[in-house]
Formats: sequence, C-alpha cells, structure tokens
Amino acid sequence: MRIDRNILIIMEKLTPQEEEAMLLIWEIGSCTVKDILERYNPPKPPYTTLASVIKNLERKEFVTARKVGNTFEYTPCLTHEEYTKTFMSGVVKSYFSNSYQDLVMFFARDQKISSSELKEIIDMIEKGEEGKE
Repeated sequence: MRIDRNILIIMEKLTPQEEEAMLLIWEIGSCTVKDILERYNPPKPPYTTLASVIKNLERKEFVTARKVGNTFEYTPCLTHEEYTKTFMSGVVKSYFSNSYQDLVMFFARDQKISSSELKEIIDMIEKGEEGKE
C-alpha cells in the first residue's frame, strides 16, 4: 500500500491485535518489537506473538522494516490520521450508503451524540465553509 495523499486507498482491515500494535507504533514512531512490547499494559503478549503481529503489519504494508544490527526497526507507512480517515470513509461507504448525514443521524437516534455536540459540529462546518469563500 503506497500512500498517495490525494487518493483514497483501500486497505486491509486490521485485526484487534494489529490495531493495538499500530496504536503503539504511531505513538512511538520508528521502533523495534522490544520497544513496542515495553509499552504494552499487562498482561503483555509473548515476544514471538508480537513479532508475528508486526510481520503481518509489514506484509499488509502498514509498516516498513529496516535491519539495524541484529534486529529490525519498524516505521509506520501512514499516519494515524490517514488511517482513521480511510477507515472511517470505508465505514461510511459500507454501512451508511456513503452518507455522513446518515452516520450522524444514526448516533443522534441512538442518543450517542448530544445536541451541544451537534451544534459544535455545525459550528465547525460553518467555519470551514467561511474559510473556503
């Protein structure tokens, strides 16, 4: 997966274990498996299990590997923000007929978003539109 910031790319879905590891990699930046393992809360996964998860992330092209001495250093291929935008765009497309309005209405109906939060969103949208003029 090569990141072109102008094109929405389809990426493989991350497993919960891969997502947990990626969150730590985004937090740390370039790191080794040992660096990542140190950041886990107990109970920590076995080193070999985490190494396998990181290899899967490399295969899925979420990280790149660079040999440093007798270990590998892993670097994220995309930012957390880029992943979130792409992931959420996929959710909106797959589950809400590509309608952000339907997404917001889903949360409003289920009372997962308050009227004050909706007003805040509207204010953000209006400020964004002012900047485009």
